[in-house]
This record gives sequence, structure tokens and C-alpha cells, in this order.
Amino acid sequence: MHTTATMTEADGGPGTEPKASNLYEAFRHTVERRGDDLALRSEDEGVEMTWNQLDARVRAIAGGLNSLDIERGESVAMLMGNRSEFIPCDLAIVSLGAVPFSIYQTSSPEQIAYVVGDSAARVVITETAYLPQVLEAKKDLPLLEHVVVIDGEGGTTTLEALEAIEPDFDPGPRAAEVGLDDPLTLIYTSGTTGPPKGVVLTQGNLLRLLALLKEILDIPDRGAKVISWLPAAHIAERNANYYTPVVHGLEINICPDPRQIIEYLPKVRPTWYFAVPRIWEKLKAGLEGNLAGLPEEQREKAQAGLDAAIQKVRLEQAGEAVPDELAEAVAKADEALFSNLRVALGLDQATAISVGAAPIPVEVLEFFHAIGIEVGELYGLSETCGLVTTNRPGQVKIGTVGPPIPGCEVKLAEDGELLCRSPYVMAEYRNKPEQTAETVVDEWLHTGDIAEIDEDGYVSIVDRKKELIINAAGKNMSPANIEAHVKAASPLVSQCVAIGDGRPYNVALISLDPDYAPVWAEKQGIEDRDLEALADDEQVNQAIAEAIEETKSRMARVEQIKKFKIIPGEWLPGGDELTPTMKLKRKPIAEKYQEEIEALYAD
Repeated sequence: MHTTATMTEADGGPGTEPKASNLYEAFRHTVERRGDDLALRSEDEGVEMTWNQLDARVRAIAGGLNSLDIERGESVAMLMGNRSEFIPCDLAIVSLGAVPFSIYQTSSPEQIAYVVGDSAARVVITETAYLPQVLEAKKDLPLLEHVVVIDGEGGTTTLEALEAIEPDFDPGPRAAEVGLDDPLTLIYTSGTTGPPKGVVLTQGNLLRLLALLKEILDIPDRGAKVISWLPAAHIAERNANYYTPVVHGLEINICPDPRQIIEYLPKVRPTWYFAVPRIWEKLKAGLEGNLAGLPEEQREKAQAGLDAAIQKVRLEQAGEAVPDELAEAVAKADEALFSNLRVALGLDQATAISVGAAPIPVEVLEFFHAIGIEVGELYGLSETCGLVTTNRPGQVKIGTVGPPIPGCEVKLAEDGELLCRSPYVMAEYRNKPEQTAETVVDEWLHTGDIAEIDEDGYVSIVDRKKELIINAAGKNMSPANIEAHVKAASPLVSQCVAIGDGRPYNVALISLDPDYAPVWAEKQGIEDRDLEALADDEQVNQAIAEAIEETKSRMARVEQIKKFKIIPGEWLPGGDELTPTMKLKRKPIAEKYQEEIEALYAD
């Protein structure tokens, strides 16, 4: 789909200096510009706030936090879901020159104790849903003095009580002391192995990046909207649905439960929408299921239109001319079907649509491009403020994560590892000088990802350096690439883990999609549609076997999956198998399912 890698480096060109010295100052500029425009809406809570009202709430919360003697540079922890209090609380902490950070909602008391202890936070702001875990963690946190509860009692104080202390507080003088080199937030990595590392991102790191994003993503000056739905501990959520709106004046809509995001899209019709690959895979499976349910004549017509559109996408990606007849057929399909699908999905008004955080099958991207939804892959790490490269609207190369953004340089090390140098690279890992020195060498961040760079400077990620499969014959393979093929082959597959390091051939562990699998099973006349039962069902195993057989034509012989095992139950973010950001925990998976893996190699 894209040209062969011919380069070892690429440069995104000059960056841009921000107009503000810190996030609170940038927020105040937005308040002055937008005033009575809507800033934040939470339909479930019945909350609507203009920028002026948000500013007043920030001041009141800042006044209360100031009474707790929070100092400049001090860390403040937050553990809450997506709700209207998050942004004013975070901004209030920022306005005092302190450093807010978020904890994943799936965290255990031990995990909470680790990050709160590592950050030396004296204050945790939380909600009643997570209060038991926080109070349990507090037993091992001698420095933790205040537990602020935003929606009830049970902590040391309530948010309501804090806001009443000095509601007209002006944090301006304290904020004025904060410059671009001061820390803005901590992002605790959802590491697949070992305890999380606290990535220290400065005001300058993020404000320099945010100065570019509006132009890169073609976000309009007025009427732009986003949906806040990912965990606030995830750098993608902070950038896309908090920092960018606050700096550029976008309307923020709160989706309280990430499982409801597909329902929220048509309600909000976002201007910029970022989602992890699993969301796009599920949307594709749902649309294909709907098309399959049409009467035969309509189904055949829809499939013909989709096939033509995919052919057109592939020709355009290859830089080849699109025959007039094909273009006309796709235009008719777009008018009759695809335009309606875009409206139904709620993506008809989006100027930028992004996917990242994990590999996504090319087939999924081709499908959405075919129906007129230009999903562009981007690439970044917590250590780079979440962005290194991105496919810009109108310049997407499917199968790549785009060229480096302005201000960013990338190059390949001798072993193919992608290195990055930019003003967006973190200051350090908190309390980990040795790991910081290993990761940032002579200003170049070692990403840990093996990559390729094509002649146009577009980057393709091969896989994590430490996760490459090297089989018994010494052949190097990308498990992520193998897994992407399997997931693309069947909507029954939710997660796939390819295993084969030091082995004679590759095998896979598979979990079933909790939404699609029962619906599929009902159509097949399977009575017991529980995920546990379906894992052992003969028809389900046969369908997965056929999907895996299908993948073999797209992979080298040595990469192909020889055997598989369906694991009963659902793999959840933050569980034994997935990080909170839905990355596979390969080592824990290998340990937990050792018996199942050995059985696949026993015959």
C-alpha cells in the first residue's frame, strides 16, 4: 500500500512557539475569546458550562486547594471517571503551579499506593466509586493527608466544602510564576512489564505541541467539538479531549462510560475524534453485520459498491489513476449508502479522525476510507506527549503512521529502532535517573519500536523491539502484524496473541468478541451463547480455523499460525491480559496460559 522504505531519517520541519507560558494562561486566553460559548457539556449529569462559568469553577476549586497549602511543583493525584469535575479540578491544580496526574480507574489499592507514593502526593481527589480503593491504599501512604471526594462524603473533605472556602480566589499571581520549563503533568505508563514509570511532561512540551495541532488537524475556529471518553490517565485523552479544547476553544462533551462511545458519536458529531483500534474494528464488524442482514438484492448492491470503493482506495493509495467508470460507481454508492452510514455513525462532520496506541489492520483502514471516513494512523508515546508522527487529513498513507510532525526529527538506529528528537520529549522519568539516561541519549529518545521510513518520510511501525518473535530457526517476525491479520479475518476475534519465540512454529491464543460472538452464535442456532461455552463450541472453533486459514495467503509461511486455542471469557482493560490502554501484557499472558500454550506444542 505504500512505497518501500528507502530512508533512515525524516524531519517534520520547524515547530511553533506557544503564545502562553503555561496552560492556565492559555486557558484564560480562551476564556477571553470564547466567554459565553459552551465549553463543557455532560448530558448524563445535566451539566452545561460556558467558558466563563468554567473559569469561575476553576477559581473556586483553586481557592479551596490553596487552603491545603499545595505548593508549586507539588503533585496532586486524581482518580475519577469521565465527568464534569475533572477539567475544572485539573485546571485549578495547574493554576497553582502544582502538577496534577490521573490514576487509571481499574487500579488496585496496591497500584494506587505505588503511583501516589512515587509522586509524593499529599492530596487525592476522587469520587465515591473509587473511594474504597483509595482509603485502602492510604494505609500505606504516610504522606497522603487529604482525600477530597467530589460526589459525597467519606474522605477527609468534599469538593463542595473546598469550593466554599474562597470562591472568588484569583490564582493569576501564582500562575504567573510558572514557565515553560515547569512540569505540567505526570503520565504513569501502563507498562506491559514492571511497575509504571512517571513520565514528567513540562508546560513547554505540551504547549509547543498544542500550538501545532489545530493546523495539523484542520480544526475550524468555531463550532468544533470533541468527546471526552478515554481514561484521563491516557496521554491521548489528555491531548485530544482536554488540552487541545482548552487551548483552542473546542466544546467538550462528556461520555461517562467508554462502552457508550458508539451511542455518543451521533449525539455529538465530533470535529476531531480519536479512538484506539478496537473501536474501529468493532464499528467495522457492526456495519458489516448490518449489511449482511439486508435483503439479498440490496445486500448484493451494497457489497458491489463497497468492493468498488475499496478498489478505488487501493488505486489511489498506489498512486494510480481511477477509471471514470469506477469513480462513477463509487460516487453512486456514496450517495445511496456511504453518506447515510457516515451520518448514522456520527462522523459526517469530522475534519480529522485518528487512530493510535496499538497496531490496526490495513483492511480496517481501507474499509473506512472506502465509505468516506478518512481514518489516519498516528504514532506517539507518553514520553513524547503522545505524538511523533501523524497522517494529516487529505494526506493519509494507509499502512503508515504518517511523517514526523513539525518540530520533530526521527531516524533509525542500526538495528531499526526508531529514535526521536523534539521539543515534545519528556523532561525525565520521575525518580528514575538511570532509566531516563538509558531512554534519552544525546537528546534522542529511544522509542523501543522497530520502524521503517519510506521515500516520502512516512513512518511504518514494525513492532516493539522487545516483542519480536525469533523462532527456533532464527527468523525475526512481528507478532503485532500476525495478530492484525487474524483480527481482520474475523469479527469473532476480540484479541489475538501470537506466540512462537524460540519455537518451531507459531500458535495463537484468542479471546472472542463479547458483542459479536453471541449474535453470530444465535444466527448459527447455538443455544448456549455464553463466552465460556462458545470457547469450546465446535462451530465457533471451525469459524476461527477458517479465518486463520484465510490469513495464510497474506503471510510468509514462517509467520503463519499453525494452531490456536480460544480462551474462555473476556479480556478487560486493566486485567491480567490487557493494560488499561488495551495493550497486550505478553509476559503475564505467557505465564498465565503456560499449560494451554504447551498443549499447542505437545502434538
